[in-house]
Amino acid sequence: MVSIVKLDGLNRFVKKLLPLFRYKVILLKGELGAGKTTLVKQLAKELGCIESISSPTFGIANELMIGDKTGYHLDLYRINTPDELIEFGFEEYVSTDRYCFIEWPEIAMSYIPNKHHVIAIKTVDHQTRQITFI
Repeated sequence: MVSIVKLDGLNRFVKKLLPLFRYKVILLKGELGAGKTTLVKQLAKELGCIESISSPTFGIANELMIGDKTGYHLDLYRINTPDELIEFGFEEYVSTDRYCFIEWPEIAMSYIPNKHHVIAIKTVDHQTRQITFI
């Protein structure tokens, strides 16, 4: 599914997107500033997260309360080698039956379960994104 989304319509888009989720591991791809974290915030909110969500770039992993379960928001931007993934327990995050949103997943593809979705975000202009969901 490919959609052109205005940022002020992101909430409506997410409400249409969530029923398409079959898996809980969600990979987010896109250039810096494309809106990966913004999309995660909106997805988590619609799933029942009431806490404030920030980018986990420096901490690598943030826990989120989604309803009554813990979910995860990972940002692998600063990961340089697959060994670093193992050091912080990456495999444990993706092997749970919890939502796991992963930004910059490219370095971890050999550890990602087959059952996952990919969301690719491309900037069209300052207020518009092309979002591809697989």
